[in-house]
Amino acid sequence: MSKRLFAVLATLMVVSMMLTACGAAEYECTDALGCVSYGPGEPVRLASALVISGPNTDLGVDSQNGVEIAMAFKGEVAGHALELQAEDDGCSAEGGQAAGQKIVSDPTIIGIVGTSCSGAGVPLSQVMSDAGYVMVSPSNTSPALTNPDSAWNPGYYRTAHNDKVQGKAMADFAFDVLGVTEVAAIHDGDPYTEGLARVFADSFEALGGTVVEFTAVNKGDTDMRPVLTAVAAAGPPEFIYYPVFTAEGGFLTKQAKEVAGLEDTILAAADGMISPAAVEAVGEAGEGMYFSGPDLGFTNELYNDFLAKYLEDYGTEPISVFHAHAFDATNMILSCVEEVGVVDGDFLHVGRQAMRDCLDATSGYDGITGTLTCNEYGDCADPQITVSQLTAGDYEVVWP
Repeated sequence: MSKRLFAVLATLMVVSMMLTACGAAEYECTDALGCVSYGPGEPVRLASALVISGPNTDLGVDSQNGVEIAMAFKGEVAGHALELQAEDDGCSAEGGQAAGQKIVSDPTIIGIVGTSCSGAGVPLSQVMSDAGYVMVSPSNTSPALTNPDSAWNPGYYRTAHNDKVQGKAMADFAFDVLGVTEVAAIHDGDPYTEGLARVFADSFEALGGTVVEFTAVNKGDTDMRPVLTAVAAAGPPEFIYYPVFTAEGGFLTKQAKEVAGLEDTILAAADGMISPAAVEAVGEAGEGMYFSGPDLGFTNELYNDFLAKYLEDYGTEPISVFHAHAFDATNMILSCVEEVGVVDGDFLHVGRQAMRDCLDATSGYDGITGTLTCNEYGDCADPQITVSQLTAGDYEVVWP
């Protein structure tokens, strides 16, 4: 290359950089939490924080697929492509904390879809809130996360139901449909499992039933017999509800069949155990047990398109229950980027407080999962709960 040509190219590059800098400088951000600016050719960036490793992988990967499909359907926002940074929430407080710290260290990320597990959601919601971000969870269901006296933080929202709804629904099913009057509940100390078990127990007692035992196992335990033996001694109950995750749920289900007094007890779990991995974990012992979870009987055309894309991209039907909730969560964030973003030539500027204000104002939003309206603490779902029974490896809806 000649020195003359090199000099010309260098001059053009400097001019281009100056013009780019001037374009960015012309915009004055007045947002209380600051702005994210995307220059020419720069993608709008989202992050996900979902459980994509370990025994609960199906839960997170299913939601991750929903995020990716939403981004593929949207394609771009204000002329900018979309890009995703995927993190693992580990389905634990430690995983949520680590994922949150990594995400907020990147100032180009405008919003977070996550977490899968409420236990990870508690610390991550604090981290993202302190940093001025927004987060929409597809599957956090713990009542604590939208309770201002507990774990709620500004900038947190969810498209998943609140377990105040699910716990009551399972109590209604046990008392009114199955006709049981004595039950036990088991959790593992996670905000999701303990919160759901508590709502179930309180709702069952309000119906006139008796909770003979409310107890816990530890995450990571493999021998559940001491706890199950104590449950049997307290009743034995006609029905045990343990809304835990796959690994612990598998051991509880198999070992309940081995404990004297529980041979004929009805076993039930929740949406943390609706997946192929959970079917494998419970084995033959899970035949006939019940599971509460979100109603997936969506009848809108958007869901049909979503399912076709899911099968095309991943070679299978959805593997868990919060894929549609993740799709809606992603679209809520992207819709607000479109609504509050300021287009300045080839630049897009998005205020972080403006994003919160937009999500706060979500009302009558048409999603796959229903018509979404957010209350002041981030509960946005149109909650519908079903109970399924595991029959020959399939979850078959039996109620309502």
